Amino acid sequence: MSWFRYASPQTFYPLADRLARGFAIAAAVLAALGLYIGFVLAPTDAQQGEAYRIIFVHVPAAWMSMFIYLVMAAWAAVGLVFNARLPAMMARALAPTGALMTFLALWTGALWGRPTWGTWWVWDARLTSELLLLFLYMGFLALHAAIEDPRRADRAAALLALLGVVNVPVIYFSVQWWNTLHQGASVSLTRAPTMATVMLTGMLVMALAFWMYSIAVSLWRVRVLILERERHADWAREAAGLPARASADRGHTGAQGATA
Repeated sequence: MSWFRYASPQTFYPLADRLARGFAIAAAVLAALGLYIGFVLAPTDAQQGEAYRIIFVHVPAAWMSMFIYLVMAAWAAVGLVFNARLPAMMARALAPTGALMTFLALWTGALWGRPTWGTWWVWDARLTSELLLLFLYMGFLALHAAIEDPRRADRAAALLALLGVVNVPVIYFSVQWWNTLHQGASVSLTRAPTMATVMLTGMLVMALAFWMYSIAVSLWRVRVLILERERHADWAREAAGLPARASADRGHTGAQGATA
C-alpha cells in the first residue's frame, strides 16, 4: 500500500484521528511517568534545591519549541514546492502548538530564573531569540489569517516560516556564541550528561510526553482545518454531520420555486 494515497485530505482525515488517539494515550502515560520520576524519585539538587525541578517542564518545552518550528517550516516548504494543500494545513496546525511550547518555555524559564538568577528576565541572547521565536509563530498565524485566498495565504506564510528558520540555530548555539546567563547544555550527543541518571531519565521521559502531545493535538487540529478547507466537498460535509451539498442545493431550489 502506497503512503502517497494519504496525501489527499480525504484519505488522511480518518487516519489522523486514529493516530491522534494513540499519541494522546502515549502522552498521558509518559507524562504521568515523567512527573513521578521528576517530582518523587529524583533527589534534591545540591545547589538549586527544589527549584531545579522546573527543568522537567522547561527543558522539554524549549526543545519542542525549536523542533516544532523546524517541522512546521519543512511542511510549509513541501506545500510551497508542490503547491499541495495538506502540507500547508499541517504547517498551520503545528503553529499554535509551537507557540504554546515557546510561551511555556519562556514562562517556566522566568519562574526558574527568579530564584536562580535573582531576576525574572534578562535580555540575553537565548531569551531574546526564544522570544523572537514566539513572535515568528504568532506572525505565521496572523499573516495566514490576514489573507483571504487560502493558496496565497499558504505561500506567504510558508515564506515567513522559511525565513524564520535561521533563528533556531541562534537559539541553540547562543550559549556558545555569546556570554549569557544560561548554562551550557546538560545533554549532548558528544559527551556524557552532567546530571544524575534519574534526573536525566525524568527529563527525557517528559520530552517524549511533550512530543506525543504535540503530535496528537496537531493531528486533531489538522482535521478541523481539513473540514474548514474542504467544506464544499460532500465527504467533508458528511464527516461534519451536514447534509450533502447536492441535497442542500435541491432543497434551496425547491424553496425558491414555492415562493415564486
